[in-house]
Amino acid sequence: MHSVPVSRVRRVMRVFPPTPRVRTPPASKPCPLGCSSGLRSKLIGMSRFDASSSVRGGTPGGVPGKLQGAVGVTGGVPGGAGASRDAMLVEVAWEVCNKIGGIYQVLRSKAPAMVDRWRDRYCLIGPYVPSHAALEFEPKRPAGRMARVLTRLAEEGVRAHFGRWLVSGNPRVLLLEHDISIPALDELKYKIWKDFGVDIPTGDPTVDGVISFSEAVRKTIAIWQSALEKPSRRSEPSRLIVHAHEWMGGLAIPMLRRDRVPVTTVFTTHATILGRYMAPNEDNLYEILPKCDPTAQAKHYAIATQHAIERNCARSADVFTTVSPITAEECTHLLGRTPDVILPNGLNMDRYDVGHEVQTLHAEHKQQIHRFVMGHFFPSYSFDLDRTLFMFTSGRFEPGNKGFDLCLDAMARLNTHLKSFDLGVTVVFFIITQRPTRSIHPRALQSRGVLSELEQVCARILREVNQNLVPRAAAGESVKLDDMVSQYWALRYRRIQHAFRTTELPMVTTHAFETDHDEPILSQIRAIRLFNDRNDPVKIVYHPEFISPVNPLWGMDYEQFVRGCHLGVFPSAYEPWGYTPLECIASGVPAITSDLAGFGRYVQGNMPDHDSWGVNVLKRRGRSFNDASADLARWLLAFCRLDRRGRINMRNRVVERAMEFDWHRFGQHYHHAHDLAASVPLKKD
Repeated sequence: MHSVPVSRVRRVMRVFPPTPRVRTPPASKPCPLGCSSGLRSKLIGMSRFDASSSVRGGTPGGVPGKLQGAVGVTGGVPGGAGASRDAMLVEVAWEVCNKIGGIYQVLRSKAPAMVDRWRDRYCLIGPYVPSHAALEFEPKRPAGRMARVLTRLAEEGVRAHFGRWLVSGNPRVLLLEHDISIPALDELKYKIWKDFGVDIPTGDPTVDGVISFSEAVRKTIAIWQSALEKPSRRSEPSRLIVHAHEWMGGLAIPMLRRDRVPVTTVFTTHATILGRYMAPNEDNLYEILPKCDPTAQAKHYAIATQHAIERNCARSADVFTTVSPITAEECTHLLGRTPDVILPNGLNMDRYDVGHEVQTLHAEHKQQIHRFVMGHFFPSYSFDLDRTLFMFTSGRFEPGNKGFDLCLDAMARLNTHLKSFDLGVTVVFFIITQRPTRSIHPRALQSRGVLSELEQVCARILREVNQNLVPRAAAGESVKLDDMVSQYWALRYRRIQHAFRTTELPMVTTHAFETDHDEPILSQIRAIRLFNDRNDPVKIVYHPEFISPVNPLWGMDYEQFVRGCHLGVFPSAYEPWGYTPLECIASGVPAITSDLAGFGRYVQGNMPDHDSWGVNVLKRRGRSFNDASADLARWLLAFCRLDRRGRINMRNRVVERAMEFDWHRFGQHYHHAHDLAASVPLKKD
């Protein structure tokens, strides 16, 4: 494709807000994104790898240093300072119209900001998954150049579906059918090994799918770029900027570079795959990174292929990016290249903005959580719901990485504190994740069913009392309410009350596992002996299924659940960014994060008053588990000491700061990365 001599290259890290010219921040000032001074100097001044060497083994592309000062960042107009006026932006990801994890949230929520800037010069490419496309994709008839591209793709054996993604902004999308024959797949594997040194084993359907998808993307981009080189009008774009996410969407980048397709490329790793595997197994991950052997570690964790693909993507892209300075450290040591730009993740805050209804919706959804709590706990014993706080943690099932283990340890300490100080407060702590289970526990379903019947009986009794009370009250009669309930409904009321009661303790989980003796969360709950005893002010609910309206225990969605809670607790040990605390902020809920999370580092570096308005950043880096747990327990106790007015004021302050995390602000980082890519001169064979 093209290469840039190392003497012409500077490494850049852009921080919020981006500006046209890069200057090294003074050593006396902290980096706004929270990176250490040592890392900051690497990110700004470290030379690139030699981009002129062969593609095999993964060599980085290059952004000419002399162009950095000319790069403009503006909203609305494609091309900023002019560099990208002739360009079209294509984003490639496995999670386009295909919800799997956090990258789906990134792509979906930032779509309006991308469309605002690029209009119809923006398109996403993803795999065609019929079950997901049926819900998220609106097919459209292609016209003009797009129709010609799709026709040529069909001739190459790739069927592409063109349309709009049914999310805010309605961006254009291409979904590719990428299944290929086994001989064709084997030939691709051989070429990838020959050209990039990636050894690909047989029998891994995920890796096979990534390879076939990447080949389909390579063909699509090559055909599309060829069509753009002959614009029918001067105003039409004549080049592509290809922005790929993660190793599952990025393998096309080294392929395009190998074939010298005249496009410029951006690659974003949202979390290095090797870092994700090492984090739960290595104490002080970031301290040992400079000394580790990435290739040996990847083989140890049986992810050598994925790591090699990711490394090739990072080193072949013209612009390499990641989501936080803490992940940039991983990239430097594990992928062999330091990111050029940091792309912090935002949210489309308009989607969460409810105006003055914040407190009303909190109260409304808290009542729905009350209903769950009554069904789960009240058959055994009751407590004052008006003096009950709902705290939660959530995320994919990585108990160590996500800090579930630290949360439970801190809850055990909080339980002791609350007993000692006798605050009269009950805490219900929810752990929301996804695990394989047999089903919802029959006992949980039975209690919920009996509670529903009790609610129906109570409603019927109230109607009967109302019908009898109003005439008698109008007539001036004195009444006994017991006499106004018929014997039938009074008997049903007593029978259902009796059926609702149990002598057993409330369960610590809502679901039945095939075997619970080796379930890590349950094992830790047994170790800390939080069994939902009547005398324990801290109660635990382990819910191994993401909350949704179709779940019979809830009848609400996750966002409503978040709004109904009082505090989100996310003290991650490994979290490249972390959407869960950001979703809390968007919903007006205070949150706890950690300095090992990208989001926590961003807040630390940019919002020195964060702990005063509702976001606490727990210090975990370089500290023991016990010290971090003790600090977390003290923070939780301080939150329990707040009265209702204090919690209302905190929610209001959280809402006031939420727009600072909107994509129309954070999107500027993406605009800068794309402008850097557009500034790279194209070279053709």
